[in-house]
This record gives sequence, structure tokens and C-alpha cells, in this order.
Amino acid sequence: MSKFKKSSGTSQEIPTAALPDIIFMLLFFFMVTTVLRDKTIMVKQELPKSTQLSKLERKSLVSYIYIGKPNKVDQFGSEPKIQVNDVFVEPKDIIRFVNQEKDKLSEVERDQITMSLKVDVEAKMGIVSDVQEELREANARKVLYSSLRRLD
Repeated sequence: MSKFKKSSGTSQEIPTAALPDIIFMLLFFFMVTTVLRDKTIMVKQELPKSTQLSKLERKSLVSYIYIGKPNKVDQFGSEPKIQVNDVFVEPKDIIRFVNQEKDKLSEVERDQITMSLKVDVEAKMGIVSDVQEELREANARKVLYSSLRRLD
């Protein structure tokens, strides 16, 4: 019997010439599509715990109002403050804020806007009820109270 050798002319190497192009395309894609946090939270945020939560359908229709003690106590004092976007406001300015947020939306979506209250656990109910009254006057009827899931 004679020995037969297999001669294969195929190469087992993977072509890597296009690999840098693919990596840069992925890098560019993630740089363009990533959204960075656009608001700096300047109040203490320890959200209350709850047992029943529901998830939002469209987060683009949600505007946030933060209530709590300022992080910089020496600069802003120790009383709870209301923060919208990146500024502290008084309860009377809530109506203007709601109207500005509604103006950003299309005509169809203006009635669907949801105001999310992120209130610190230690905040007094008086400031929260002031914000609720101003939201009623601004005709912002959908109010969401943000909380964390309680682990039992």
C-alpha cells in the first residue's frame, strides 16, 4: 500500500483587514446613540420603598420634579427645596415649568404629559402638597410618585 498525502490549498486564517473599520464604526455608533445625564440632581434623593410598582410606557412624556434637602447645605440652607431641570424654584414657578414642558411636545402629546415627583423620604408633606396644588392649577393631572421596590 502506498501512502497518500492530503494536499489542501485552503488557509485556516481569518482575514482581519476590515476589523479596525468595524471597530471604529461600532465606536462611532455608540458615541452617537448614547444619551448622557443632562440634569444634575442638587437635592438629597432617598426614595421611599413600595410594594406595588408599574413601569412607564413612554419616558419621553415624563418631566421630573425633585424635592429634598440641598446637597450643599452651607450654600442653599437645610430646608427642603424644589428642583426642576437644573435650578431651584418656588412652588409658584411650577405652572411656568409645566407650560414650558408642554411647549416642547407636539399638540397631540400635550395632554399626555406626566409629572414625576421624586421626593426624599425625609421631606415634609407641606412642600409636596404645595407642588400638588400648583400642578392642579397648571392642568397637569397625571402625577407619578417615584419609589424603589421594597425587598421583603
